Amino acid sequence: MPSRPGLHPRNRHQGEYDFGALVRACPELAPFVCRSPDGRPTVDFADGRAVRALNRALLALQYGIRGWVFPEGFLCPPVPGRADLIHHLAGLLGEEAGGRIPTGPSVRALDLGVGASCIFPLIGHAEYGWRFVGTDVDVAALASAAAILKVNGLEHVVALRLQPDRSRLFRGVVAADERFDLCLCNPPFHASAAAVRATAREKWRKLGKGAGLNFGGRDAELWCEGGELGFIQRIIQESAEDPERCRWFSSLVSRSEHLPRLQAHLRRAGAAQVRVLEMGQGQKRSRVLAWRFR
Repeated sequence: MPSRPGLHPRNRHQGEYDFGALVRACPELAPFVCRSPDGRPTVDFADGRAVRALNRALLALQYGIRGWVFPEGFLCPPVPGRADLIHHLAGLLGEEAGGRIPTGPSVRALDLGVGASCIFPLIGHAEYGWRFVGTDVDVAALASAAAILKVNGLEHVVALRLQPDRSRLFRGVVAADERFDLCLCNPPFHASAAAVRATAREKWRKLGKGAGLNFGGRDAELWCEGGELGFIQRIIQESAEDPERCRWFSSLVSRSEHLPRLQAHLRRAGAAQVRVLEMGQGQKRSRVLAWRFR
């Protein structure tokens, strides 16, 4: 497998995957290892089972995370890309300390939509020792995240909270006097369930395979009214209502064409500083939009 250019320098997933070490760390990966046309070991990334096993192995080998198992149908996040976001945001915090990244449990992060995989808190704690509050609208997702934390003895590191009001993000899950160093989010990408199905059909048509989603995803993970643009605009609006809640608010932005409208929205909301952190993994490009009001 070719190396994956563009990853953050502190990202552990540089270069080729060591499939021998990965299989030793997670034996259930072994049945999915195959050979690429040039003879290198790889997995079929169109196979959702293989993708899950690979990410489970990466977490076991690189971060010591065991029992990363969650129900079928939930989003299976790519570990290298999610680690990249954590490292970029860590660098953002470090800029205020002369490049020294703050570590340890005094750093608190708020994960909006922690998901069944609990991926951001797991990596953020493993890399930097941060504590998290993870929110979600899905009871089953929170139960899954809680089980993963329990297996790894990390219940004290991540506080999981149910957001009972799908129209709200902060209100109802964080106390009035709670403050965070970071707020992060991987927002729903699509604007409707029909858009999800159309994207999946096109993806699998190009692959020449039957319909499916190799990364999975429940409705609340994949789509919401207004799609990615509308969801991030909601984060911006609610952050402006309580600008001291976080030192930095942030969100992944999958579609670069959304940036001009989001940046204009931030100007209207009174953001004092706005940053776009570019990320890359192979041919895939993404970015983090970060802002603050002080």
